[in-house]
Amino acid sequence: MRQSPPADRNPAFVTRLMADVEPVLLDFIKTNVNSFIKWDLLRLFAANWDTLDTAENIARYVGRTVAVIEQELEDLVESGLIVKRGLNGASTYALVSDETTRATVSHFISACEDRDMRIKIVYHIVQGDHFGEILR
Repeated sequence: MRQSPPADRNPAFVTRLMADVEPVLLDFIKTNVNSFIKWDLLRLFAANWDTLDTAENIARYVGRTVAVIEQELEDLVESGLIVKRGLNGASTYALVSDETTRATVSHFISACEDRDMRIKIVYHIVQGDHFGEILR
């Protein structure tokens, strides 16, 4: 007898869970917010739009190790959300200045004020790549 996948792995369940999320926001979450650290980093930069700092200082601020923060920052640089600059021989990071990207980040952060949305984002992060495969 073939068993159905658990509810949290069932494509219909995932589709219903995310059905009320705006397509642009859903795409942003699927492509950019795949870890709690990236979520923390986006919150940091959204709360401090003009932040330009080193990975060491950012790691200290968010309470993570430098090695972990550097990798997550590099991922955000690759995705086009964060810009990396050299300053006095050190790499610094800042949110991109593009208004469209900043508006999308701001929209994501505002959406996170809703408890149900936070639950959906946590679900996405915990499910990892499987979540994105279901919704493709």
